[in-house]
Amino acid sequence: MKRILATIAAVIFLGTCACHAQDGNPVSAQLKGSWANIRDLLTKMADKMPDENYRFKPTPELQDFGQRMAHVITFSMRACSQVKGEQKNLSFSATPTKAEVAAAMKQANDECDSVFNSLTDADLQKMINAGRGGQRSEFALLEGLVLEHSQEVYGYSAVYLRLKGIVPPSSERNER
Repeated sequence: MKRILATIAAVIFLGTCACHAQDGNPVSAQLKGSWANIRDLLTKMADKMPDENYRFKPTPELQDFGQRMAHVITFSMRACSQVKGEQKNLSFSATPTKAEVAAAMKQANDECDSVFNSLTDADLQKMINAGRGGQRSEFALLEGLVLEHSQEVYGYSAVYLRLKGIVPPSSERNER
């Protein structure tokens, strides 16, 4: 019995190694998967919040939900366009509506999708002019300004949904 279990474990391990060996870009593949996850979570989050709650603030000193969404979208668009050597900025009203957020999110997601879908591990080492931050590697720009920042804003914004009695997308998928 132990021999059978050891054989099964070895086959699974070797199969996993073979799959990773075939992917010549394991780091960029991981980043692409992380991007797809947070992109989908933020898109679903923005969609789940009713339009009338886009002005909701948990406390008076915080940004409202629409402003939080506009903030993360702006950062992603700026960082992904910088990786492409461009300067794309999005403009929002002082009180972004659900429709405004949805349209801008589609633009930013398309921009970032094009970056992550064409990314290679060699690209990640390239240095990019990141504006005020000076020169940064593509990896640092994508990992820090797009992925980590998006995950941070998602975490903050999940509280906005919870306070309105809405289950955040990540919790919803984990409860199935």
